[in-house]
Amino acid sequence: MLVAVKAASMTPTELTWPQTWTHSSDGSGPERTPIIPSHEFSGVVATCGTGVESPAEGEAVYGLIPFTSDGAAAEYVALPAAVLAAKPASVDHDHAAALPLAALSAWQALVDHADLQAGQHVLVQGGAGGVGIYVVQLAAGLGARVSATAAAADREFVEGLGAEQVIDYAHDRFEDHVRDVDVVVDLVGGATQSRSWSVLKPGGVLVTLVTPPDEQEAARHGVRGVYFIVEPDQNALRSIAELVDNGRLRPVLDRVLPLTETRSGYEALETAKRRGKVVIHVAD
Repeated sequence: MLVAVKAASMTPTELTWPQTWTHSSDGSGPERTPIIPSHEFSGVVATCGTGVESPAEGEAVYGLIPFTSDGAAAEYVALPAAVLAAKPASVDHDHAAALPLAALSAWQALVDHADLQAGQHVLVQGGAGGVGIYVVQLAAGLGARVSATAAAADREFVEGLGAEQVIDYAHDRFEDHVRDVDVVVDLVGGATQSRSWSVLKPGGVLVTLVTPPDEQEAARHGVRGVYFIVEPDQNALRSIAELVDNGRLRPVLDRVLPLTETRSGYEALETAKRRGKVVIHVAD
């Protein structure tokens, strides 16, 4: 499928991933240069390949491009029809482009790996970060009680996303404020991940996108530890679009830049304090 790109979104560290520069996830494949970055996009179907009936030509779509393929910081992108879905109707292309990787990460952490149920208690380590923004919203939208760690300056922002309790990680130990947690979503790693085992109730789960958890520690506490890398998921994208259109999930943008300023956008990912996604506006 060929999509006319309207907007694309940047992900911190994507230029350091082995699969960005090769055709394999571990970097062992043949070199793939020059590359086109930005694996999240929103746009309009320009042409469908043979045998592709949906989405139809002219339909507004959004999605996550496989990491071993070229991205969407371009006027057009060719990609499998199975990795995209109809764009949320209630937001523009810039806002839709901010969703796929981060919102899919949140969905897969909470729904696929944690099997989150309404009424459970979730602790989000890094609630104001790029993925944490969506984990907090989605957990609250699914009926969970949400606690989150964040900087003091982000307290009101994270509370506005749906967190009932926001813990200032710089001045307070989260272990002193939460216990018997059903699900920890760790977006920080390191010592934060190691300390998180103690707040889980027996049978709970720690899900992380940062570093694989210590399985021995998980067993010692009677819980599960799960590490995963987000993947394209058409059905989840449809569910996310429905949540957006129902007002239960909102995209968060830090800034929108024209395609000609893509480089400055990636520089901002390394140097600037951000709240939400840096989005490239490609076309009206």
